[in-house]
Amino acid sequence: MKTTELSPTHAVAIVGELIGEAGRAGILIALLDGRARTAGELALVANISAQSASAHLSKLVDGGLLTVQPQGRHRYYSLAGADVAHAIEAVGSIATRGPAAVRAGGALRRPTADSDMRRARTCYDHLAGLLAVELAIKLENSNVIRVSREREYELGPAGGRWFRAMGVDVAAVQCGKRAFARRCVDWTERRPHLAGALGAAMLMRMVELRWVVRRKDSRVVRVTELGERELSRRIGTGRRAP
Repeated sequence: MKTTELSPTHAVAIVGELIGEAGRAGILIALLDGRARTAGELALVANISAQSASAHLSKLVDGGLLTVQPQGRHRYYSLAGADVAHAIEAVGSIATRGPAAVRAGGALRRPTADSDMRRARTCYDHLAGLLAVELAIKLENSNVIRVSREREYELGPAGGRWFRAMGVDVAAVQCGKRAFARRCVDWTERRPHLAGALGAAMLMRMVELRWVVRRKDSRVVRVTELGERELSRRIGTGRRAP
């Protein structure tokens, strides 16, 4: 039987090549918090020269992974959408498994995250990390959400009441064009957390309520004392990871 080899004619190979270069990967990861950044900021974060950053950014925009918005003298770059963030997060979860571990200095080394990043962070516009995975499990166990398909959640019997009590307008979220509730595989925990329009609305409300606060210039979020109490009261979570 004739086999077909991957080539630039395969879209997945083109995207894989874009993501696979270290400098471009650094840029994409830096933009996972959903904020737009200039070329100079991204060069600094990715530890590459301004010239290299400019070339990489051009390829990422042409490849449909980034968008660029001119503003005054600056051009601000951001991820092209939530699907790009999900793809990078999924690749990250694969990269922490044995066969995909990277080789450095003659020994296999798995990518790691510091304890704060692992505990709680943003993945584009929704919550990720150990807290997000724990929260998704508790929401499932409490019938707030339930698995609908392999990559999706749906509201459970207690879902509407729970989210309304939190201040999330579920009906408005469901009316949008975006996927309602996605199961996004967490790259540090390799288990799903809640993403999609519902995950984004939940994080936005948690920030508004001051249950979590964003760390400046980082994807890390910190759970406040109020957030610890409210999450524990409402869903039996919020405790700090050991």
